[in-house]
Amino acid sequence: MDVLAALGKLVPVVLAFGTGAVFARRKVIPAEAAGFFTDFAFLFAIPSYLFGKIFLSDLGHLFDVRAISAYAASAALCVLLVGLVVRGGPKVRALRVMAAVQVNTAYFAVPVFVMLFGDAAPIFPILLLQVCLLSTVILATMEFGGTGSTPRKLARAVWASLNTPVVLACNLAILLNLLSVPVPPTLLDGLAFVGEAAAPVALFALGLYLGGAGLSIRGTTRTELALITFKCLAFPLITLLLCRYAFHITGDWLKYLVLIAAMPSPQNLFVFAQRYDVDVDLAASVVVKSSLVTLLLLPLWVQWATL
Repeated sequence: MDVLAALGKLVPVVLAFGTGAVFARRKVIPAEAAGFFTDFAFLFAIPSYLFGKIFLSDLGHLFDVRAISAYAASAALCVLLVGLVVRGGPKVRALRVMAAVQVNTAYFAVPVFVMLFGDAAPIFPILLLQVCLLSTVILATMEFGGTGSTPRKLARAVWASLNTPVVLACNLAILLNLLSVPVPPTLLDGLAFVGEAAAPVALFALGLYLGGAGLSIRGTTRTELALITFKCLAFPLITLLLCRYAFHITGDWLKYLVLIAAMPSPQNLFVFAQRYDVDVDLAASVVVKSSLVTLLLLPLWVQWATL
């Protein structure tokens, strides 16, 4: 897929995202309403989409051990690099690792993959890896500063990571698929119908939220610039080199892994920052600016990942 073809595929992404941003800026729809669209997407539409797709997938092909291991190695290396460079307490380091390495899967990667490839299936194993491992480690680090015993803190972190509709839908679909439990076609059709709204609604909600948050390029700090550069350039580049030359990943999986790594910082970075009162303004700025930079760079990553 060349740059022009990728640009053509991304037009619906830009349209849904941009319309949300314009509506927020022009007060057509208040930015505060983004929460309603986000709740619909995160609590219903995206889990519906993921459940149906995973249940009907060939899990042996979907969970490619070598490809997932390659991405995990890339993420682990980047976590180590960021952790060594960042200065500050454990909460500050954890949040900045999250900003630089964790990716926006549900609200950004799913709709982008649907538009580019017609299917977001390759994201599922990476989504589970990210939520079940990286998010749990980050949350556990954050929780160590709170009240309660160490086992209780770890339990809170694991529960917060795993007890989400997206993860529950993925795990239930995998279980039913492995056990060959039949699901009525009518139910699958209904979930597919709702799931079709996941991509445009998620992007519109993200655009609405970011449009209300505002954007100040001139006020970008060195820390913000460093995190955005690492997230949007260094992480996907390291993933490309490590996957291709160390794990010998080629073809579609190489393209999928690089594009997943090129996704922006996750929206819940801001949620975590607020919850634990750490770098709130920094988190909001990184989410907004990394999303815009990602839109600009995606066509190039599509091209470079297939060279």
